[in-house]
Amino acid sequence: MSSGRWSEAKAQEWQKRVGLLRGCNYIPRTAVNTLEMWQADTFDERTIEEELSWAERVHLNSLRVFLHYLLWEADRDGLFKRVDRFLTIAHRHRLRTMLVLFDDCWNQEPQLGRQEPPIPGVHNSRWVASPGRSRVLDRSHWKGLERFVKDILRQFTQDERVVVWDLYNEPGNSGLGEQSLPLVEATFEWAWEVSPSQPLTVGLWADFEDRMHQRFAELSDVISFHTYDLPQVVEQKVEQLQRYRRPLLCTEFLRRQVGNTFAAILPLFAQRQVSWYFWGLVAGKTQTYLDWESKPDSPPPKLWQHDLLHPDGTPYDPAEIELLRRWGEG
Repeated sequence: MSSGRWSEAKAQEWQKRVGLLRGCNYIPRTAVNTLEMWQADTFDERTIEEELSWAERVHLNSLRVFLHYLLWEADRDGLFKRVDRFLTIAHRHRLRTMLVLFDDCWNQEPQLGRQEPPIPGVHNSRWVASPGRSRVLDRSHWKGLERFVKDILRQFTQDERVVVWDLYNEPGNSGLGEQSLPLVEATFEWAWEVSPSQPLTVGLWADFEDRMHQRFAELSDVISFHTYDLPQVVEQKVEQLQRYRRPLLCTEFLRRQVGNTFAAILPLFAQRQVSWYFWGLVAGKTQTYLDWESKPDSPPPKLWQHDLLHPDGTPYDPAEIELLRRWGEG
């Protein structure tokens, strides 16, 4: 029996219980993509332990972390063991985790095994979609996707270390458009059959008023969104989303080049009671400190786009650390 979407009251009760979430999108500096993060021979527990201690030090209380269908398909038990280990480390550092299941961004034909090194000068050059374009469009693959969704949710449905399920990152990106919407809707149906204790969401990320994005909001227990915009546009988007009368979570922000900075955005989110996750804890193999428009062999920029810390844990900008600590105390 399908449980369906949470009521507004249930969503607000969840918000009161967990409080505002202050986090980052996390991948260790030694991983070029989600596959390299989670595969058995490259799961870097020592680096994860070190970096999550840094996250705790700046008063973060949550992480947004991507999984991948191929990992489950190839090594279900091993993946669950490593996810459990990750959640244990995060919990020890007072961090609760939002897990992301599907993702339409970047390279559309993911392959297990050794991952190619990053392309010098290119932002997030080896990131891989999950499950990838062919599986999104060919419904003969969906039985496997359904088993993945239900299995991972059942495994962690009562686990308080998991705070939210982000079912699908940026559906329609990489030219897929509304072709991804049927899989979004199916994924909610599969998740409702499990009825996890945590809320479900799919984030609005492009045109918040188009049919597909409004459908994301209609399905979600809590409303999540991405914004790399000017501060005044961020404020307009928050006002726009408040009409849903549900908790708001900005699951991606931080683009310093356009003024989307901690100093500009955090006070706005605090005033509007918006949970938040900036992109990138530590500069590493994903190279997300580079601009989206960076070209191969571009020199390191003076102004980083994303990311908070250098690989040795020193801050890109010490003033940002003080801001995060201040808002973390509030």
